[in-house]
Amino acid sequence: MKAEYALQAIFDLALQAPGEPVRIANIARRQKIPQKFLELILASLKQGGFVESRRGAEGGYLLARPADAIIVGEVVRFVDGGRARGSGRRKTPESPFTDMWRKVDDSVSSVVDKTSFGDLTRAWLDKQTKYVPNWDI
Repeated sequence: MKAEYALQAIFDLALQAPGEPVRIANIARRQKIPQKFLELILASLKQGGFVESRRGAEGGYLLARPADAIIVGEVVRFVDGGRARGSGRRKTPESPFTDMWRKVDDSVSSVVDKTSFGDLTRAWLDKQTKYVPNWDI
């Protein structure tokens, strides 16, 4: 869940105007993330150089780099302690499934390591505007 929430938080920040800090409560509400857990996640993401914070009445969190410069795979690996998603499955010795799970991890990595948050936000906004109903008669 931590990695999923981290991705959602960065995505939310990527949707905001550059340079505009966003309050934790607003991210938590929009993304349906428990606020206390989000505070811990954002503190970790700040240490990782993905987000920065601003103090004061107009403070909050914002991306530390442009959305196009933040790759999904690097966030997942940072939050999961260097592991790719699903790699925790192989804590057992070699099995008939070892090669298959390695291929799964390679396939996932080939997608997340080529996807930036800029890519995600553009695709999401395009999808949202493409299916707006037209009520003109």
